[in-house]
Amino acid sequence: MIKVVITGSNGLLGQSLLNVLLKEKNNYDVYGFSKGVNRSGRNDFQYFSIDITNQNQLTKELLKIKPDYIVNTAAMTQVDACENDTVKCDTLNVNVVQWLAAICQELSAHLVHISTDFIFDGKKGWYKETDVPNPLSYYGFSKLKSEQILEKSNTNYTILRTSLVYGKVFDMSRSNIVLWVKESLENKREITIVDDQFRAPTYVEDLALACKISMDKNATGIFNIASSKLLSIYEIAMEIAEVFDLDNSYIKPIASSILNQTANRPAKTGFDLSKTNSILKFYPKTFQEDLQRFKQTLM
Repeated sequence: MIKVVITGSNGLLGQSLLNVLLKEKNNYDVYGFSKGVNRSGRNDFQYFSIDITNQNQLTKELLKIKPDYIVNTAAMTQVDACENDTVKCDTLNVNVVQWLAAICQELSAHLVHISTDFIFDGKKGWYKETDVPNPLSYYGFSKLKSEQILEKSNTNYTILRTSLVYGKVFDMSRSNIVLWVKESLENKREITIVDDQFRAPTYVEDLALACKISMDKNATGIFNIASSKLLSIYEIAMEIAEVFDLDNSYIKPIASSILNQTANRPAKTGFDLSKTNSILKFYPKTFQEDLQRFKQTLM
C-alpha cells in the first residue's frame, strides 16, 4: 500500500484527488489534512483536522504516519489577498513547503507540489518548464520561492505548474471562474470580463489525475498541466455561455487597466505541454472539450 498524505484535502483539488485515489483503495492508504471538519463527503480515508501552518503539529503527525508521498494542494491563491497580506501568504505558500521538504527528506518521501503560471510575467505566453520566471505579483513570487526551496533541497519532488483551475466538488468553500460565470448568467446578472489577459484553464479532474500519474511514474522535476488552447478570459466566459446554453449578452468585455486590481497579472500565459505529453504520457484537451466533460458531471 502506498501511503499518501493530501494537505488541503478540503479544497477543490484536495477533494478531487481524494476521489481519484480512493477509486484504488487496494493501492493507496490515504490521509487528508485540512482545517476544520472533513468537507469531502467521504469517510473512507483518515482525516486529520490540522492547521498545517503550525510546524510542530504538522511535523508530529507526518512523522507518525510516515507517508511515501505528500501532495501539497494547500495554498493561498487569492492574488489580491496575497498582495495585501504578504505574511499570511508566505506562511502557507513558502514556510509550509520548506517544512514539508524537510520532512520528506527525513522520511525519504516524495513531495508533489502545485505551482502556477503566475510565476511568469506574461510577455510571451506558451511557457516551457525551462523558461525564466519573472513574477509580477506577490502570489507569483511566493510560489516561485516555494519552487526554489524544492530545487535546492535534497528531496524527491514533482512540481505541477497549472493555471485557472475550475471544477466542482462535494462542499465548496469558494467558487471558480466556470461556476461564477455560469451562475451569473443563469441569474441574468451582467458581468464584466477582461479581454486582454490570456489563459489556458485547467479542469481540476485533470490536475488530480496528473498528481496521481506523477506518483505512479515517480516523475521528478517540473511539469505543465493546463488545457491545450490559449483563450482570453472574455473568450473563456463566452465558451462557458455556449456550452451551458446561456445568454452571452450579459458578458461585457473590459480592459485590465480599468479594473484597477491590487496585484498585477501576467497578460498572456499558457503552457507548452510537450514535456507533459512525452514523460507523463498525459495529453490535456481544449477548454471546450473539458467543459463538455464537466457539464456531464453536473447533470
